[in-house]
Amino acid sequence: MAYTVLIPARLASTRLPNKPLADIGGAPMVVRVAQRVRSGVPASARIVVVCDHSSIIQACHSHGVEAILTRKDHASGSDRLAEACDILALAEDAIVVNVQGDEPLIDPALVQAVADALKAQPLASMGTAAHAIASVADFTNPNVVKVVLDAAGLAMYFSRAPIAWWRDGFAKGVQTLPQPAPLRHIGIYSYRVGFLRLFPQLPQAPMEVTEALEQLRAMWHGHRIAVHVSAHAPGPGVDTPEDLARIRAIFVANSG
Repeated sequence: MAYTVLIPARLASTRLPNKPLADIGGAPMVVRVAQRVRSGVPASARIVVVCDHSSIIQACHSHGVEAILTRKDHASGSDRLAEACDILALAEDAIVVNVQGDEPLIDPALVQAVADALKAQPLASMGTAAHAIASVADFTNPNVVKVVLDAAGLAMYFSRAPIAWWRDGFAKGVQTLPQPAPLRHIGIYSYRVGFLRLFPQLPQAPMEVTEALEQLRAMWHGHRIAVHVSAHAPGPGVDTPEDLARIRAIFVANSG
């Protein structure tokens, strides 16, 4: 199946300035992301960095990575991806996968799986991923987003609250996990291009505002989200200088 991987990269970052261009083993971070994806997806998959600054374009092109320049004033990442679809003249029924530009350890198999999950669910407008939660700390952590699925593997709800909640969960405090194991949402998405063009125009959903989860807007407006359940947690992303140091150390260890 042919699809397009879009890797958004913004030069501005409050915690890590010029993050997409941060050097990791001799190449910019965003280039490492593209290389990582390319190492494990079919040759038919097109990989494009979607950025807001000419310096990122230059860095990508110098390493043989396709990149396009989008406007700097987009209100959200979805708007930037929608503009990218227009620039690339993608068909309405085409599938794109959004891989963040700060995940140089992304598993290429996860990219493929999220694309496949959407293709396999003709009623879905989006696809994403999840994995089983293994600790009570993650289950109760509001920064760990949870998802519950229906019998077809489509999302029923996403929440920062611990869901699904078992009836006697508060009886002795949260000391164990419910069974079956709850699922942690992984922030990777696939989209049908027609929906991606529509999404920025949809009004915000009340539950989206409450939970601060953009994917709830799609569900509130009646769109379905297919979910691939992975056996593994994703590799760490880069948000801080400390994260960058850890990723650099991993690259050094793997190249030694």
